[in-house]
Amino acid sequence: MDPRGSTSPVLHCNACQYTRVWIPDPDEVWRSAELTKDYKEGDKSLQLRLEDDTIVQYPIDVQGNQLPFLRNPDILVGENDLTALSYLHEPAVLHNLKVRFLESNHIYTYCGIVLVAINPYEQLPIYGQDVIYAYSGQNMGDMDPHIFAVAEEAYKQMARDEKNQSIIVSGESGAGKTVSAKYAMRYFATVGGSASDTNIEEKVLASSPIMEAIGNAKTTRNDNSSRFGKYIQIGFDKRYHIIGANMRTYLLEKSRVVFQADDERNYHIFYQLCAAASLPEFKELALTCAEDFFYASQGGDTSIEGVDDAEDFEKTRQAFTLLGVRESHQISIFKIIASILHLGNVEIQSERDGDSCSISPEDEHLNNFCRLLGVEHSQMEHWLCHRKLVTTSETYVKTMSLQQVVNARNALAKHIYAQLFGWIVEHINKALHTSLKQHSFIGVLDIYGFETFEVNSFEQFCINYANEKLQQQFNSHVFKLEQEEYMKEQIPWTLIDFYDNQPCIDLIEAKLGILDLLDEECKVPKGTDQNWAQKLYDRHSGSQHFQKPRMSNTAFIVVHFADKVEYLSDGFLEKNRDTVYEEQINILKASKFPLVADLFHDDKDSVPASTTSGKSSSSKINIRSSRPPLKAPNKEHKKTVGHQFRTSLHLLMETLNATTPHYVRCVKPNDKKLPFHFDPKRAVQQLRACGVLETIRISAAGYPSRWAYHDFFNRYRVLVKKRELANTDKKAICKSVLESLIKDPDKFQFGRTKIFFRAGQVAYLEKLRADKFRAATIMIQKTVRGWLQRVKYRRLKWATLTLQRYCRGYLARRLAEHLRRTHAAVVFQKQYRMRRALLAYQRLRRAALVIQAFVRGTFVRRIYHQVLREHKATIIQKHVRGWMARRRFQQLRGAAIVIQCAFRRLKAKRELKALKIEARSAEHLKRLNVGMENKVVQLQRKIDDQNKEFKTLSEQLSAVTSTYTMEVEKLKKELGHYQQSQGEDGSLRLQEEVETLRTELERAHSERKILEDAHTRENDELRQRVADLEQENALLKEEKEQLNNQILCQSKDEFAQNSVKENLLMKKELEEERSRYQNLVKEYSRLEQRYDNLRDEMTIIKQTPGHRRNPSNQSSLESDSNYPSISTSEVGDTEDALQQVEEIGLEKAAMDMTVFLKLQKRVRELEQERKKMQTQLEKREQQDSKKVQVDQPKNDIDVDQDADLAYNSLKRQELESENKKLKNELNELRKAMADQATQSDSTHSSPDSYSLLLNQLKLANEELEVRKEEVLILRTQIVSADQRRLAGKSTEPNINARTSWPNSEKHVDQEDAIEAYHGVCQTNRLLEAQLQAQSREHEEEVEHLKAQVEALKEEMDKQQQAFCQTLLLSPEAQVEFGVQQEITRLTNENLDLKELVEKLEKNEKKLKKQLKIYMKKVQDLEAAQALAQSERKRHELNRQVTVQRKEKDFQGMLEYHKEDEALLIRNLVTDLKPQMLAGTVPCLPAYILYMCIRHADYINDDVKVHSLLTSTINGIKKVLKKHNENFEMTSFWLSNTCRLLHCLKQYSGDEGFMTQNTTKQNEHCLKNFDLTEYRQVLSDLSIQIYQQLIKIAEGVLQPMIVSAMLENESIQGLSGVKPTGYRKRTSSMADGDNSYCLEAVIRQMNSFHTVMCDQGLDPEIILQVFKQLFYMINAVTLNNLLLRKDVCSWSTGMQLRYNISQLEEWLRGRNLHQSGAVQTMEPLIQAAQLLQLKKKTPEDAEAICSLCTSLSTQQIVKILNLYTPLNEFEERVTVGFIRTIQAQLQERNDPQQLLLDFKHMFPVLFPFNPSSLTMDSIHIPACLNLEFLNEV
Repeated sequence: MDPRGSTSPVLHCNACQYTRVWIPDPDEVWRSAELTKDYKEGDKSLQLRLEDDTIVQYPIDVQGNQLPFLRNPDILVGENDLTALSYLHEPAVLHNLKVRFLESNHIYTYCGIVLVAINPYEQLPIYGQDVIYAYSGQNMGDMDPHIFAVAEEAYKQMARDEKNQSIIVSGESGAGKTVSAKYAMRYFATVGGSASDTNIEEKVLASSPIMEAIGNAKTTRNDNSSRFGKYIQIGFDKRYHIIGANMRTYLLEKSRVVFQADDERNYHIFYQLCAAASLPEFKELALTCAEDFFYASQGGDTSIEGVDDAEDFEKTRQAFTLLGVRESHQISIFKIIASILHLGNVEIQSERDGDSCSISPEDEHLNNFCRLLGVEHSQMEHWLCHRKLVTTSETYVKTMSLQQVVNARNALAKHIYAQLFGWIVEHINKALHTSLKQHSFIGVLDIYGFETFEVNSFEQFCINYANEKLQQQFNSHVFKLEQEEYMKEQIPWTLIDFYDNQPCIDLIEAKLGILDLLDEECKVPKGTDQNWAQKLYDRHSGSQHFQKPRMSNTAFIVVHFADKVEYLSDGFLEKNRDTVYEEQINILKASKFPLVADLFHDDKDSVPASTTSGKSSSSKINIRSSRPPLKAPNKEHKKTVGHQFRTSLHLLMETLNATTPHYVRCVKPNDKKLPFHFDPKRAVQQLRACGVLETIRISAAGYPSRWAYHDFFNRYRVLVKKRELANTDKKAICKSVLESLIKDPDKFQFGRTKIFFRAGQVAYLEKLRADKFRAATIMIQKTVRGWLQRVKYRRLKWATLTLQRYCRGYLARRLAEHLRRTHAAVVFQKQYRMRRALLAYQRLRRAALVIQAFVRGTFVRRIYHQVLREHKATIIQKHVRGWMARRRFQQLRGAAIVIQCAFRRLKAKRELKALKIEARSAEHLKRLNVGMENKVVQLQRKIDDQNKEFKTLSEQLSAVTSTYTMEVEKLKKELGHYQQSQGEDGSLRLQEEVETLRTELERAHSERKILEDAHTRENDELRQRVADLEQENALLKEEKEQLNNQILCQSKDEFAQNSVKENLLMKKELEEERSRYQNLVKEYSRLEQRYDNLRDEMTIIKQTPGHRRNPSNQSSLESDSNYPSISTSEVGDTEDALQQVEEIGLEKAAMDMTVFLKLQKRVRELEQERKKMQTQLEKREQQDSKKVQVDQPKNDIDVDQDADLAYNSLKRQELESENKKLKNELNELRKAMADQATQSDSTHSSPDSYSLLLNQLKLANEELEVRKEEVLILRTQIVSADQRRLAGKSTEPNINARTSWPNSEKHVDQEDAIEAYHGVCQTNRLLEAQLQAQSREHEEEVEHLKAQVEALKEEMDKQQQAFCQTLLLSPEAQVEFGVQQEITRLTNENLDLKELVEKLEKNEKKLKKQLKIYMKKVQDLEAAQALAQSERKRHELNRQVTVQRKEKDFQGMLEYHKEDEALLIRNLVTDLKPQMLAGTVPCLPAYILYMCIRHADYINDDVKVHSLLTSTINGIKKVLKKHNENFEMTSFWLSNTCRLLHCLKQYSGDEGFMTQNTTKQNEHCLKNFDLTEYRQVLSDLSIQIYQQLIKIAEGVLQPMIVSAMLENESIQGLSGVKPTGYRKRTSSMADGDNSYCLEAVIRQMNSFHTVMCDQGLDPEIILQVFKQLFYMINAVTLNNLLLRKDVCSWSTGMQLRYNISQLEEWLRGRNLHQSGAVQTMEPLIQAAQLLQLKKKTPEDAEAICSLCTSLSTQQIVKILNLYTPLNEFEERVTVGFIRTIQAQLQERNDPQQLLLDFKHMFPVLFPFNPSSLTMDSIHIPACLNLEFLNEV
């Protein structure tokens, strides 16, 4: 094959200096060079300059006219499609692939219909879900080459053409075939996921680990090489969802089971099983490490770097389980695999004669083999060493030699593994099989590529034979596509001569071909490989595709389409026969394990071909084929492996020919598995083998370059003359231009929509275009240079004139300077002389003045001293006279004071006498008791709380008194019976009890005193300890404040920045939390929708003829139960909710959200109660700690208050104890009297006993009265003291402070002593009360104090640790730590406040419920009274009275009957069209619904409220489901739902929502019900409607975005189209259906904005809608930019900048610029700037890094790699510059995700927006048909 012929003439015509060409090179295959002088016809060599500036002479073949290949222009280098190259030849293809792979790191490239995939040997982030969604729905040529693009093209053609598809993945081992096929299946599983819950796509993907385990192995070229071919058919239904799959396998490499070359391994499953041999369930397998088994250790190293066999084995087992393989079958599979390993270790001993062998009966491995397979040990031992020969006359057993036994054993091992492989494939197909009807399928063929090794055997021959067949099919398909393209474009079709490999195929498979001769030789009893090779020489020596090596008689050469391959005939016959002895198979058939017997049973041959196709190629001779053979087989000669492979290959080709094929050619860039390392030799070898160059040659033979008229006109507009541009027909212009530019009409053809060019013509047109630009550039340069020269001349002339002017001026100034200097010299002389005379005069004058000054000074000083002396004398006289006057004044004042003292003493004595008299009076005692009364006042609150108890006691006492009276009457009659016998006993017993009580009281006094002392001592110790701790804490606080001040002084700015960052982070977390909640709402909506769909499907499926009645307990509106009910009962009644669950049933309760909400609320209330108790406990501890930590003056006051409280408590306790004593005594008396009544028979009694008992009762009553009076007096004193305290608190300190009296030390009389004694008694009582109170609280206080001390210790330890850690941190970290502490504190405070609010709300709800109950009772009572009154009046009235109704105003409520609710929902929700309400109040349905709800609230009908709200919500959901693609309808109900939500908030009665209400609006608030839970339900519904609105808008805008933002020429003439290849961009058509401009997008957004504004949607929501839409525009545009090389150019950046500015202008024009939409476009803005920035120097790299902050490192590098110059004057981005960018961006922690998630949705907020309308001002139009609504 010689691909040069079509391009050599081009070089001959253009072989001028500086022409760049390709020349062969032994190392790099092809090397670039440049002509240093023109080539003339007849020259025998070319003078070339290489890229390293080396000059070489390149000889050329003049006779063969073999000139070097021409290089393509630089603008074409790096193209996505190789067919877009102007010069199509091998060096151009190799160079383009190399540039894309090494410089841009692009591993995928199109070559016509073929996708070339180069293995990068590195994980690339280009296979995520975001990339799948980006390629989904796109045309194949619109995006960068990718395996997903091929998969999408196959999926799209299957849906569009309704024809089955195939993806053929080929390449040599290690090229990445399996990975490419796996990604293609992953794409189908994601895009065409199953509609049901069978998860068939997961099962399809789960088959990969199993097939890799049993069919992949390590080779020298690949660590995970597939050693079999497979064809997976993925089935789809009519909706193109995956419903099932089927797998076929081809040519399993069975020889690997028994033999591995050096540095290779057996199949992975053997090593995985050995790695898991230690597991308990695998102990019976008797396995050890893999090195111990012959079949697993022949290759040397049994491990693979970076691979964990045990982990892979676990994945394999999980995949088996997922595919439905039972655990028992898995164990059986592993037993069979382990038996193969044991079979390889069986030791075979040769006998002395050499013709026979034996196996030891004690062989452990043979025992394990027989045990694991369940066969008889003796028979297997015998038939491994013997064989049975059957002749026509007799049958006899023959021994075998050692080699024959080894071969038989290996054949048995291979046969067992192959049968097991087929069984696994069959069961995988069963798991993937579906009962549904398959509408179409996509097949993925992962098959071995062309292979050539140093030693090639039977396996390589079959592989290359399969590739010959596939290449033939590929060539015919390419030829067919070319023909179809020409016919569609109406181009004259000429036969293209392409390479046809049918002769080579005939050589292999035709009659008496290689395979036929091989089968024939296998039939010969004594056939050998040498005989077969000799037959090949004799038969095919004349064939051009068959050759005999010179130095060998056992090898032969086949000339394949890719290369010559030499095959060694040794082993061909044995591998083709694949002989397994029948006796061994019969032993296995008799296995006691069913699975082993099934593997070798003959019934397997009758399985249909569709299920056994996977193992057809690996079946043995003794297994009959399921497909009809080419020749009738006989019983003696069964099908060979070659025959079976040929048959399965024919079936595969039939399948492929019946589908539309798509080709993926995998290329291995190097043999060392180095990432992104390109070996040109290996690459060229594979490109030749996989048919890529043949595709190029076929394309180059015709018209490879194809241009749409519109693109051609845009690109080559510069070549069109001005007069031709006047024509509006672009097609005619293109024709005229080409006819004038290219004279040879055979070089191009005009199609219907495209222009076809021969190879090299586009390069010629590019040259003309570049020449045109160059000529224009020269003209511009000439004009500019002339203008610059003229400007320069004018500047020089002006400078010369300026210099002359300045020189002449300088000379004139110098002359004037000379004259001025001369005149100045004369003036200087005159002045100097005058100066000398002046100085002499001044010197004489100064001398005279000095003399005069000294003389005058002498006279003045004399006068001054005289005046000074006189002044001093005057001062002395003044002081003497003053001293005398003061002494006289002091004498007079002393006398007056003496007189005053005497008078005052007399007066004081009189006052002292009056005070003594006063001290003896009652007023003094009152002052003494004032302090106690004031203290008692402080106990008023506590006594008020116990008034009820006192009342109860009083009632009991009165009851006791009455009982006493009755008992006395009874006792008077019976007292005579007890006077003699028991008269003395009762009184004595009472006296003894009194003495006992006195003794106990004294003991209690002593114990109280001891406790008081101990308490005082412990209290002092604790106070001292607390004081020490407080002091230490204060020191720590001071130190902490100092450190904080230092830290704040050092990093004040940093703290502010960190605070801002923390605030932003908290906002971000809030947004994320809100987003997660709204995603949950969205997921709930999706599940609800799916549930409805499944319910509809089940209804359709279960429908049968006849009437079927629904269960009576099932509601017709099942979604009614999704919302809570309103009831007057307790909402948190969980018992009722659970009872409801039991009554309704599990199925209904699962859908009833009421129970869930009740339980949830009950849990929330319990949590609030727990928090409340905890808060109270903490507050109590804080109060106790505050009590301990107060100052000493406060302690004194508190002690007094506590004393008063204790005294009051003691008084109450004494009263209670006295009452109890009286009750006990009364009971004892009753009991005693009852006992005497039963014991005594006589009625005589003693009068003394009776009188004693009566006296005791009287005393008890008197003491009771006294106690009552004391209580009343105490209460009166408390009230009066409280009034005095409130009247003047300022006098309290004075009264309390009066603790000493002037007369206290004087002698007092008897009355004073009595009063003092009473005071002491009161003091004792006070102390007793204090001791009792302190003894009760002592232990609690001690425990609280101890706990507080421990807490303080722990807190101080934590603070000390925190301080130590803080001091070790940097200032920034210290500030951050402080901020975290502050945030924690604020969070705790926030939680406390929230708990308080919840507590208040709970109390409010409780009060409202109670009020509601009372109101209902009152209303019922009033109604009953009114009814009774009306009846009375009706009886009283005797005549008719006419009553006239008084007209009342509309109260903003609408009344309807319960039966009209369905009609209301239908007219107002279900059947309502937004157009019907045009011109009315926006959101009118929401207002009407609220007025209906308000009336139901007014009449206190909770059932009606619940029913109306539930029906409304269900109706809205039904409407939205029906109109799920109608933007206007969705926007209409979003606005109404939000308005209804706002109304429920505005009129809820909550003060937070009523701040903007008018007085009239406050009257319209709800009175009875709290609809907070329904507000939450409406909020969730609003979120769902908002998400549906965004989905509809995105669905409308998304098809427009790419065309409008990237492809449409917003700036005419700016963008130029590059040459494109086979994969044409469909959206680049001039007038195509998919072409949109930016104006269309803006018009659509105008439409959205108008609809939302007209329907009254809140402005805040409109802002959020457009923010979301602009983010989607940004994400889709940027993702497309990152996946398309053709749009990454400078002109696209300019177009993007212009388009974004237009969108920003639109936002400002609609007053939407505050929505944050522009910020969402920031990544796209930076991407556009990046395309326009200079990209050469390190300064440019630094500028790019500082500018592109919103783009990730991966995105920046991707754009730079994709950057494509549209003109040859632009330069590509160098690899070094990209590496510089990567180095500078290493510090960024950017996410690894390349593409933006265009499905991401910002969390939506519904801010409260109250309405200014009042309900009574709303008019209901007649078009709504709501006449049944009555205005109230």
